[in-house]
Amino acid sequence: MEQKRKTLFLVEVAIFSALAFLLDLAASFFSFKIWPQGGSLSIAMVPIFLMAYRWGLKGGLLTGFLLGLLQIALGQAYIIHPVQGALDYFVAFTVVGFAGVFVDSIRKANGEGERTRWMSLIVAGIFLGSALRFIAHFIGGVVFFADSAPAGTPAALFSFLYNGSYMLPNAILCSIIVILVFNASPRLISSPS
Repeated sequence: MEQKRKTLFLVEVAIFSALAFLLDLAASFFSFKIWPQGGSLSIAMVPIFLMAYRWGLKGGLLTGFLLGLLQIALGQAYIIHPVQGALDYFVAFTVVGFAGVFVDSIRKANGEGERTRWMSLIVAGIFLGSALRFIAHFIGGVVFFADSAPAGTPAALFSFLYNGSYMLPNAILCSIIVILVFNASPRLISSPS
């Protein structure tokens, strides 16, 4: 039984990582990129959140890491320096998986029929993961894209506004979609067997 669970975990991580990549690619294809150096309105984080809530930290972190790897390996990354590439892709998407810290509380609230509570916890996890991704992009923006700031604009303010302009809408959009998915099928939150 344990081997079946491990196999299911690996299969789901692979599928959800590929789905996240395809959703990010779709955002590029349909011109939802809103900034020239990266940043788009995309639901690519949704599969990471789904894995974080199904498998906890290990599922979310691994799915996010693999999304960053796929973006780099398949030429979808905007990299000007190796450290910036690691920060904006490996670190930024991996930390989205930290939403999984809420998984036990979400399962408990779901099991007790506390719908408002589990939905609130899901949103809290999404905003945690999104905030951590924002911080990674913010640091990268201050260090590596300071010269992109308009004249007289501090690099930190430019990076804050630049990255916040797409991260906040993404967090809201992901919250809506993840709530709809789990509302339609709350059993997806339960521990996979």
